[in-house]
Amino acid sequence: MVHTIKEIALRAGVSKSTVSRVISGKGYTSPEVREKVLQIIEELQYKPNAVARAMVSNRTYNVGVLIYRREHPIASHPFYGKILDSILTAASSMNYSVFVTTDHEMSLRSADFMFEKRVDGLILISRLQQNVIDYINNFQVPYLMVNGSTDVDDVIHIVNRDDEGGRKAAEYLTGLGHRRIFVLAGPQTHRSHSLRLKGFRQGLTLLDIALNPSSIAYPSTSTFDEGFRTMEREWEHFRQGGYTAIFATNDMIALGAMKCLLDRGVRIPEQAAVMGFDGVDYGAMFSPALTTIGVNMEEMGRQAFILLDKLIQQEPVTERNVEYEPQLIVRQSTEIHS
Repeated sequence: MVHTIKEIALRAGVSKSTVSRVISGKGYTSPEVREKVLQIIEELQYKPNAVARAMVSNRTYNVGVLIYRREHPIASHPFYGKILDSILTAASSMNYSVFVTTDHEMSLRSADFMFEKRVDGLILISRLQQNVIDYINNFQVPYLMVNGSTDVDDVIHIVNRDDEGGRKAAEYLTGLGHRRIFVLAGPQTHRSHSLRLKGFRQGLTLLDIALNPSSIAYPSTSTFDEGFRTMEREWEHFRQGGYTAIFATNDMIALGAMKCLLDRGVRIPEQAAVMGFDGVDYGAMFSPALTTIGVNMEEMGRQAFILLDKLIQQEPVTERNVEYEPQLIVRQSTEIHS
């Protein structure tokens, strides 16, 4: 049987507005009346539905997650998918519902969809064009960004320290003795790929090792297939250049390149070491397992939702740039184990 606020009010001998104040926790109610209302709520096992909660609190307990990415896959991408899973878990634990939409055209339609759902807040994942940010700002809905950036002041950014990860990759590969390193640098319009390449260059420079332009190839997308195709195109150059290692700015590109090398009979890591970046699950499943720079995707998603909830409740948030330290994960693709 579904019970209502009106029924609770009648049993308690108070007004519906008093019951609403008890449920929402807002406004004054005497301790005696509050205790009586709560006792009846418990007896009836009353659960306020979403509409009732929205009327009482002027909130919908809905949030929106917008993933902007030009290439497919989007929601099922092993990097963004893990962040999304973590957001959904955190939302469920805090009694929120989540609307998720993806947009490879970076248009305003996805934002419009969220505003039609009267979301209390937004999590924006990946890079965005300025016109999208400007449009969202017009609606005065709290939002933050994950793995992306904007020039708008006072926006919370949750990111991985990608440049530091690039430096760690350079230090690790050179520490193994590699000096001829071929780089597969994903789309440089994306913040992560650009910073990872920048950090890798810096790491080599600190060791007085030059990274020639001919040692870098640029896959057009950050996918397994494009990593494979790029390595196919660069195969002769790679073979003749005497390269002993590959660094890719994400794992899927690295795995595609590994497949290309293995198809040609290259022994990994004996003849060529391969290293990626992200720490996606597929890397551990591959044979040989992929050495990588790990990103804490689960914590990025969880923290994004915690901070968004604070923004929605208008609680003070001091963190504006939340940065996560990348971790080196050593596996079989770079080191020979006896």
